[in-house]
Amino acid sequence: MSKHLDWRPKTSEIPTSPGVYRWFDERGRVIYVGKAKNLRGRLTSYFADPLTLHPRTAKMVQTARDLQWVMVKTEFEALQLEFTWIKEFNPQFNVQFKDDKSYPYLAITVENDVPRVFVTRNRDIKGAKYFGPYTKAWAVRETVDILLKVFPVRSCSAGVYDRAVATQRACLLGDIGKCVAPCVGRISTEDHRGIAKKFASFMSGQDAEFISELQARMRAASESQNYELAAKLRDQVVALETVLARSAVVFTDQTDADLFGFADDELAAAVSLFKVRGGRIRGVQGWVIDKELDRTPEEIVEYALQHTYMGVEAEEVPKQVLVATMPDDAPALAQWLSDLRGSKVTLRAPQRGDMASLAETANTNARHALAQYKTKRSTDFTARSEALSGIAEALALETPPLRIECFDVSHLQGTDVVASMVVFEDGLPKKAHYRRFNIEQTTDDTDSIYQVLKRRLRYLAEPDADAEADPGKFAYRPSLLIVDGGVPQVNAAQRAIDESGVSGLRVIGIAKRLEEVWQPGNPYPVIFPRASDELFLVQRIRDEAHRFAISFQRQKRRSTLESMLDDIPGLGEKRVRTLLRHFGSIKRVKAATLEEIADVSGIGRALATQIHSALQPKETLENNI
Repeated sequence: MSKHLDWRPKTSEIPTSPGVYRWFDERGRVIYVGKAKNLRGRLTSYFADPLTLHPRTAKMVQTARDLQWVMVKTEFEALQLEFTWIKEFNPQFNVQFKDDKSYPYLAITVENDVPRVFVTRNRDIKGAKYFGPYTKAWAVRETVDILLKVFPVRSCSAGVYDRAVATQRACLLGDIGKCVAPCVGRISTEDHRGIAKKFASFMSGQDAEFISELQARMRAASESQNYELAAKLRDQVVALETVLARSAVVFTDQTDADLFGFADDELAAAVSLFKVRGGRIRGVQGWVIDKELDRTPEEIVEYALQHTYMGVEAEEVPKQVLVATMPDDAPALAQWLSDLRGSKVTLRAPQRGDMASLAETANTNARHALAQYKTKRSTDFTARSEALSGIAEALALETPPLRIECFDVSHLQGTDVVASMVVFEDGLPKKAHYRRFNIEQTTDDTDSIYQVLKRRLRYLAEPDADAEADPGKFAYRPSLLIVDGGVPQVNAAQRAIDESGVSGLRVIGIAKRLEEVWQPGNPYPVIFPRASDELFLVQRIRDEAHRFAISFQRQKRRSTLESMLDDIPGLGEKRVRTLLRHFGSIKRVKAATLEEIADVSGIGRALATQIHSALQPKETLENNI
């Protein structure tokens, strides 16, 4: 690579101190920003042989036309400068966070002369204090409507407020007690601002304090026989308790924390954020990320913290930040967060207790968001069309592959070998055309692929007479074949095609780790653009074939165990049902001890000994290819 990079700096010119570096393209735009403890060690690694680099890294280096760096004294300074430059330049090869939806916020314009409370999806309103985000706009509006009974602050638009001032006539909210009507002078602007501050304090987590205060005033009013005031205060207590009942209590010690969940695969990642204030979940948010470059979970967590807290107010940074995995620069990040807050912030990964339980919930939400993102993207018509066209262009196909068949092999330590065939038509799964294969004898995975392709291609070489009239038949011709694997699997598939006599079929293989696409007879892989629709579709098809093969292999394994029970002398159908009902599954029967089996009603010790012996062969581990 160095032969073609005449702009590459000499190794001796690169310092060994900590620093931040920027890559520029031919137009002078920043395409990547990174930091390093040792600039020379990090930057020289980019100029290695292209074949040793990750494909996306090699693409970035080939795109670049200049490289600049700035030395700093500490890792903390490097972290701050990196965050600043990423926010300023938004480089294409850095992690790009996209909200998985547009979230509603509750906003209070605290810096206005007459503050206003309202629901919005715009987080760029100057002088506004935000609460949330929330998942449902209608739920936030109901919350505001209830709270206005206790904190009757202005909620009308600027036009409505100005018209009330001009006509000196309050709107309906002022007449029904949900606004103190500063527009017509029923209350001074300073007193109104005090009500708005109380509204904001309640939303910030000081809820118990307000309820206790109202309850004390209610009792005092009752004791002084001011029953009308006591009833009003009682209704306000009920209103606040109604709002609190809508937010789940997750910690009993008034904890303030932000908890980040995480999930990823080779091409994308999802981050889920739970905002806990006063021990209650006050807001949730999520992002999805297309990985332009290969990223570790630790790196994505670091960028998630940067994306969340860069530029926020000090009070929005909680005392604790809980993450799924600790980033490499955890001490520097904790210092950065502490500086933003103005007091110490703890950064850690919870291991046990309520926090670990909530962390798992956040991870589950992230996994769900990632699955939804992939499903939504794969079902988008425009994305599917672009993906099929991109595949055709990359593989030099005459037309987009409207019918794609993908094959995968699964086994259990070389036993119970099975294979799957999944079909995608126009970029969508055609589950009625899926097929499963039992493979009785095979030497390895390449032999299994060869056998499966031979059996499938036989229907193309000798199609039924009515195959063309009925496209649902197995003889329907695919536009492209995909196998899960690299060069050996692709060559085995091509050998099966050559021997079948079927002409005009193309086959490719996709290798798991680097998502490289291999073709027969080509020593170099095809590299689809990272985060492109075509790579996303090929990966989805491969993953579906993998899932289908695994499910068949496990089903076959279960049926084998059930037949083992049926073959045990003295264990009839009724006793098999009794065992399964008692333990819940074959797997649990197999894992049970001799004493546990003997305790089952109708199973004596002698029969339990036979069952235990029959189900305890040498343990094997599942290995799915």
